[in-house]
Order: sequence, then C-alpha cells, then structure tokens
Amino acid sequence: MRDRTVLVTGGTGALGTAVVESFLDAGWRVVCTWVLEHEHERMGERDGLELVRADLFDEQDVTAAVRQAAATEGAPLRAVANLVGGYLAGPRVEETSLEEFEGQLRLNLHPTFLVTRAALPALVEAGGGGIVCMSARAAERPFGGAAAYASSKAAVRTFAQAVAVEYRDDGVRCNAVLPSVIDTPANRAAEPDADHSRWVQPAEIARVVLFLCSEDSAPVSGAAIPVYGRA
Repeated sequence: MRDRTVLVTGGTGALGTAVVESFLDAGWRVVCTWVLEHEHERMGERDGLELVRADLFDEQDVTAAVRQAAATEGAPLRAVANLVGGYLAGPRVEETSLEEFEGQLRLNLHPTFLVTRAALPALVEAGGGGIVCMSARAAERPFGGAAAYASSKAAVRTFAQAVAVEYRDDGVRCNAVLPSVIDTPANRAAEPDADHSRWVQPAEIARVVLFLCSEDSAPVSGAAIPVYGRA
C-alpha cells in the first residue's frame, strides 16, 4: 500500500525522473506535473505514478495539481519536491537586461512559491511533512555571467528557510538542496571537455531529496544542503 503522497514538480527532467524513481521505489504515491506532450510520453505508466498537466506559473493550475495530490484517501500529501528551474548563462551585470534578470527570478522562484503556498494547508492537515526546494551552489558561490541565476537561487534558499521558521510548529519541514553541476545529457553537451566524473549524479541528489522528505530527517529543517559531488 502506498500510504503517503509526494508532489514532484519538474519531475519529467533528468533530475526529476531520478527523484520520481526514488520515491516510487520507496513506496510513495507520486503525483508529477507536466506541460508538454513529450514529457507525458517520456514518463509512461508506472504503478504509483499519476501525471497531472499544470502550468506552474498559473495559480489555478497549481491549485488543481495540489488538489489531486491531496485527494487520495489513505495516502495524504506528506511531501513536495520543488524541482522546476533553469540556468541562463548571461553577460556581466552591466549588460544584463531587466527582462533577463526578472526572467531568472520568475523561472526559479515563482513556481516554488506558488506550489509551496498551495500545498501547505494540506501538509498541515496531514500532520506535517517535508518540502524540498532546489537552490544551487551559485547561491553561495556566484560565478561570472550568472548574477541573475545566483540571485534567483539565493532567493529560493532564503524562501525555504522562511517557510521552515513559519511552519515548524505545524510539523512542516522545509529544506533547500544546492547542487553544483548535475551530470545530465544537456550539461554534457554544453561542456563536452569537462571532467564529467566529478559532477554530481541525478540519482545521488534524488536520494538526498527522498531523505529530506522522509521521517528519517525529522530533526532537519531550514537547512541549505550542499550536493556538489566532486565538482
């Protein structure tokens, strides 16, 4: 019996599919959002997995996705994995447009905020649970050409810490994970000459996300956890 549910956003990507697999293998009911048809086709049909189409920048879609995640009797919503985000390699600050800067904030912060806000009442009603937000090492160690990206990921980290403080008495924990370079096909294509053996594997991050959503991590909340591999 799958007696608890996790809502995974960004679950159709390279990291997301590893996270989904980890939760399914651990016996969770997994509700995963998707937008494009090829994402739905890629996920296929698996026991315990439910796919829900949702534009995570749309409040009504987010509400509907959370409602589905919390709808199964006997498997309450006990966790949220906020994986949606992206990286834009940009110029130096003086050459960065306001549109580019705000675009990174919108991509990396807005879905995390909307999904977390919508899920919190269900998590509280279920007696608590875990939320994981996807920050990045750049939030603590910025690098050139990534001011917008680093700022947006720092905002995600701080948001997770704020949620942890506000909901600690409700049994809801919220943590951020900070990857370095994740070993994905897209990143390998972008950096073909890098030492890929030093990059962190999606499955490694997935196990950390699963741990942070499980009762084994009950004392951990408000943390910014590095998952750098050897990069």
